[in-house]
Amino acid sequence: MELTQVVPWGRSFDEYCRMFRLTEADHTRTILGCGDGPAAFQATARALGWSVVSCDPIYRHPPDAIRQRIAATRTEILGQITARREQYVWDEIRDVAHLEAVRMSAMESFLADYEAGYGTPRYRDAELPQLPFAADAFELAVCSHLLFLYSTQLDRATHLAAIAELLRVAAEVRIFPLIALDGTMSPHLAAVLEWAQSQSVDATIVPVDYHFQRGADAMLRLQRRG
Repeated sequence: MELTQVVPWGRSFDEYCRMFRLTEADHTRTILGCGDGPAAFQATARALGWSVVSCDPIYRHPPDAIRQRIAATRTEILGQITARREQYVWDEIRDVAHLEAVRMSAMESFLADYEAGYGTPRYRDAELPQLPFAADAFELAVCSHLLFLYSTQLDRATHLAAIAELLRVAAEVRIFPLIALDGTMSPHLAAVLEWAQSQSVDATIVPVDYHFQRGADAMLRLQRRG
């Protein structure tokens, strides 16, 4: 994947905790953040003593290149959000200016940590549906704003292969959100639930205490049986 194809937009550690209902019990687990991009999850988790590995194809690029890409796409992304204000819940995040401050703070935290972590096992250049990790390498995998959200770009077969791969490397997987970019429920969700039942995987839609994009207030939790 070329960096010019990536639209980097990072979330904060607090947002991760709320999107995935991460608890104090989870901080003792080995966690994979898949598709983390320029999120602050890795940086803050590491400072708190959590065991987290972040993977994303963007990590093949050095810090300066990612910083330049963030700067180049920032105005475009905020413009798109401004044009579709009605698709968002302006509550905790008050307006577009506040959103910009929240997102840039998260991405600055990422960039500061990535300067030190670039090329280390904490930040792995990897892309679904094939990950460079051993089976059961992690106890929990979380995937933010990738699967289901990009339902048009990633077809049903890709979703099923990606989720099977996440369950290969982790006994539990949590995915947020469940809606596509247009705000409708992902057309792939039903197929994933059907597949999970056929594969002896427990799949549960779990409400979360996080709601910014309208309709995005639940995650999918998948757990291998046995």
